[in-house]
Amino acid sequence: MNISVRVTIPLQFISVTYVKKWEILSKIPNTLKPFGGADIKLKANYSKPIKMAVTFIIGIAICFGLFFLIDVIWNGAFVDWFVRSYMIEDQYTLPDGTWVERTTFAWTDLKYFLLWTAIIAIIVVITTVIVVAHFYAKKKVSKTITSTSEMIHTYMNGSKEATEVFPKQYSEISACMAQIKSTMQQHEHILKEEGIRKNDLITYLAHDLKTPLTSVIGYLSLLDEVPDMPQAQKEKYIHITLDKANRLEKLINEFFEITRYNLQQIILEKEMVDLYYMLIQMSDEFYPILASHGNTITLHAQEDLTVYADPTKLARVFNNILKNAIAYSYPNTDIQITAVKTEEEIRISVCNHGKTIPQQRLESIFEKFFRLDDARTTNTGGAGLGLAIAKEIVTLHGGTISANSEHELTTFCVTLPIS
Repeated sequence: MNISVRVTIPLQFISVTYVKKWEILSKIPNTLKPFGGADIKLKANYSKPIKMAVTFIIGIAICFGLFFLIDVIWNGAFVDWFVRSYMIEDQYTLPDGTWVERTTFAWTDLKYFLLWTAIIAIIVVITTVIVVAHFYAKKKVSKTITSTSEMIHTYMNGSKEATEVFPKQYSEISACMAQIKSTMQQHEHILKEEGIRKNDLITYLAHDLKTPLTSVIGYLSLLDEVPDMPQAQKEKYIHITLDKANRLEKLINEFFEITRYNLQQIILEKEMVDLYYMLIQMSDEFYPILASHGNTITLHAQEDLTVYADPTKLARVFNNILKNAIAYSYPNTDIQITAVKTEEEIRISVCNHGKTIPQQRLESIFEKFFRLDDARTTNTGGAGLGLAIAKEIVTLHGGTISANSEHELTTFCVTLPIS
């Protein structure tokens, strides 16, 4: 007897592997992290009843398939074994003398057989579904990752918008990639500006070193070419040459100093510093320059003002700030120094009257080799490193430095922690 069984599986079965795939993917917290660790999650939109129905249908199909397959291959051996083991043949005689044979189920033994059959069938179904779903999902995940990587590569290296590259179901990936690309473009712009700034740095350095070096060579050449030069003139040229050489040494020292700060090779040697006395002393040191321009310095601070800092480095900060204030002050004006102490910090401001610094230039005033055009002279203009060095020192102390300029009044403000 040939028995054929046709099992009709609903169309939803086609999507069961997709269900499993998305279910597995949704449990992966970091599916794709190709650019900076953005979490990308894939969501499933299938309901649990559909998955349960499909699983049940698969289980029934497997059970019936195994039963009839075994019965056909073993040529009825399974049915014969079942009859012998779980069927009871009963013989009895009717009142009219008729001999009757009756076969019934041995329910005591059959219920255990059915129980174990059901358990085994469930295990087989679950195992089959898990194995099939695993391999199918693994394959689909690989394809998904590959296609997603291609889309990411296309977007990151192209000019299209994220919405043009990624489908709607990839909205989270699209948003993450848009943010990452924007950040990368910003970094690229910063690097480009850094490259321009480095080129300017080399240009400024070459100019600043060349000017005094040319003067030194020129005066030494005159002394060499005119050996019988009058003594007074010779002494004058030697003095000028020495002054230019000292300026050249100063520029080189400033350049190496800012390099050390950038490499964080500076170690602070902190101690209690009498800040009031330091500001008084520095004001006196600048008296010759102040007197030549008719400028004065007025200090407003308490005499017991102290701070825990590196005295040498801190003196360099105020030296650079005062030097800048003097260079840009109008003649015959007063430079105001004010120091105020609070519970947590000390605020020192240096205010001078001079030409208002434009806001766009004020934002770059603490950058290396930045100088206003008015100070690019050999007498007052330095290498443009003074304020950059001051900022590095203040930052190392855990403080801040800022500048403000309006209505021909420029103020530098330094904030330092007390301890």
